[in-house]
Amino acid sequence: MTHSINAEATFDVLVVGGGHAGTEAAVAAARAGATVGLVTSALETIGQMSCNPAIGGVAKGTVVREVDALGGIMARATDLAMLQFRMLNQGKGPAVWAPRAQCDRGLYRRAVRTLLEEHAGVHTIQGTVARLLLSTDGRRVEGLETLEGRRFSARAVVLTTGTFGRGKLHIGTGTQISGGRAGEGANAQLGEQLDAAGLQTLRFKTGTPPRIDGRSVHYETLPVQPSEVEEHDWSWSHFWDAPRRVGERTRHPEQMPCWITYLEAPGKAIIEAHINESAMYGGAIASQGPRYCPSVEDKIVKFPHAERHQLFLEPEGHDTRELYVNGLSTSLPAHVQLEVLRSIKGLEDVRVTRAGYAIEYDYYPPTQLDSTLQSRAIAGLWFAGQVNGTTGYEEAAGQGVVAGINAARWVHERDALVLGRETSYIGVLVDDLVTRGVDEPYRLFTSRSEFRLTVRQDNALSRLAALGTTVGLYNSREVEVIEARAQATRDARRLAESENILPEQAAALLEGTGTAPLPHAVRIVEVAKRQGVSLSALFAAAGIGVELPGDAVISAELEIKYAGYLLKERKAAERMTAMGERALPEHIDYSSLHTLSVESRQKLGARRPGTLAQAASIPGVSPADLQSLVFELERARRRNGS
Repeated sequence: MTHSINAEATFDVLVVGGGHAGTEAAVAAARAGATVGLVTSALETIGQMSCNPAIGGVAKGTVVREVDALGGIMARATDLAMLQFRMLNQGKGPAVWAPRAQCDRGLYRRAVRTLLEEHAGVHTIQGTVARLLLSTDGRRVEGLETLEGRRFSARAVVLTTGTFGRGKLHIGTGTQISGGRAGEGANAQLGEQLDAAGLQTLRFKTGTPPRIDGRSVHYETLPVQPSEVEEHDWSWSHFWDAPRRVGERTRHPEQMPCWITYLEAPGKAIIEAHINESAMYGGAIASQGPRYCPSVEDKIVKFPHAERHQLFLEPEGHDTRELYVNGLSTSLPAHVQLEVLRSIKGLEDVRVTRAGYAIEYDYYPPTQLDSTLQSRAIAGLWFAGQVNGTTGYEEAAGQGVVAGINAARWVHERDALVLGRETSYIGVLVDDLVTRGVDEPYRLFTSRSEFRLTVRQDNALSRLAALGTTVGLYNSREVEVIEARAQATRDARRLAESENILPEQAAALLEGTGTAPLPHAVRIVEVAKRQGVSLSALFAAAGIGVELPGDAVISAELEIKYAGYLLKERKAAERMTAMGERALPEHIDYSSLHTLSVESRQKLGARRPGTLAQAASIPGVSPADLQSLVFELERARRRNGS
């Protein structure tokens, strides 16, 4: 470490940004044994939900539970701020269930800061980062300096600046405001320094819908969507603190409903008439936006024959009547937004509290990173969150955990933690980013994983606890809870395997599911293999297992019901792991490997994969090229006599 930088304080790891990636990176690094300084422009906005005040969804909900399993705070904060909980996909069976929660925006932000500051190793610092402090040759991080002139030294820096990198807000074609989000300034200096350091920088866009005054909504005309919180929690951390009973509410605030409405023909016509006034379609923005969270203008242009588009009116919190209009992201002029809103059922007299807008911002193509999310160009510099070209709080949090743990382990000269695709959706996310890159804001889906039955939301803790224990992420109380949760699942499985259910006990249940009645007493595990028959319902019918937690019973049921499929996935995962263990030399000259195609040589040279498995995931690298690569490596090994 260079000591000439006259630092105010020295940390193992500095985290730039206090959003979902930054807070998780700080906590993860602290749990991994590092002293951490988290630097953000306003301490009051730590944990801010910049867009929708909701956590989870399909695939995303699994990521939240994986972050939670690795000691993160997103799920814990969600339990403390949850206004409404829905388990999505319940009609498709528990293997694809997806938790999602609507949060009180203010409570969530305060919960994140409280949970962050519970870690003695985390120190929060208010300041806008002006530049990184680099070694003389510019190849290694030594700290950072703020606009206020404060200097802090560290061997590792995690950059999680979200949309603040030269961010620009657009409302219509005539209104452009420099900012990272509404009311908060952008950061230009840091981006200019990274440009000069040779990092590739590109631009993406995203957007947000208008917010409205709930007192001006005609609720009586709209369908209501209630909460299901009585049956579910997010985090495992309070597993034994307050046993869950159906109908009993614990830990969560008083629940609130959402309301459903639709953008129909009148609103569509207004948007079509003003489409050229939109920032994106009027030419003010050329950057690529998210395919799977499109603006309402995109919906109208790309789906012209859709009869209507569903919208959700979601509460912002108990301390306000403001509502978030989910599904109406837009960069139309404010007066057009109001006209569109008043064409929608229930919103005929609506008042707008905040106009929607689009935002353009810098991101750094993640193929410039290794599998720990560390920069290949500058040692000790990690990137996490939207700066890597992703979209969504959950994707940001997952990257934050990976970057934080690995920054701490790098500082302490310990082996990196790399989550494989077979271990988690976070592993899929990071592998996709660093090997495939992004050409639009990246969002996780279940279809991105080859191991969807193995990496479910219900078993995140059992999948990742061993890794978390190896890294030293848990305190003694948490270790007890993890062991108790695992034991509960084993108890549920053992009970199903050892106990019988009588024909008369199962009759009503089986009749209701349309399956054949039992001819005699049968082991519960055998009946649980039938589709449409849940293990919890069998336990209830037999009058046993009432003390077992619902999540543990669900995990046991899925292991029983899908045993054959899970075995196939595990064998495939073993093959992938074996391939992944074949390391590729860091400085291999791909351009000299003429047995590979030109495309493969170029892409392998640009991406520099660390393992054969990473090479296999790069688009354009064929199986034949992989075989040739293995041959070339073996030939080089024999030539070198090793």
